[in-house]
Amino acid sequence: MAAAKAWLGLVDEKQYKESWVQAAPYFQEKVPEANWVKMVSSVRSPLGAVKSRELLGAQFLHSLPGAPDGDYVVMQFRTSFENRSDAVETVTPMKDPQGVWRVSGYFIK
Repeated sequence: MAAAKAWLGLVDEKQYKESWVQAAPYFQEKVPEANWVKMVSSVRSPLGAVKSRELLGAQFLHSLPGAPDGDYVVMQFRTSFENRSDAVETVTPMKDPQGVWRVSGYFIK
């Protein structure tokens, strides 16, 4: 939870490059930094500031489709933004080889 919240804080503060740097190596391999910055800014900027974020649930998994086996937690948050009150953010931290939890996936619906 701490890893997800810290990482979301970077995205909330529009520190998109730093969010890429802090992401899991798997994430970095799949999404080049410049692509990430462009994608996340085009999705998040129009939403405006976060007004509230509530954990809906979390599920521990050892495998995810298209990803290497490992330790994952799929977390869903109900998030209210300035310009959209009904979003669901999915954040997936994974444990890296050094035992540190880092975000490996992020989606907004």
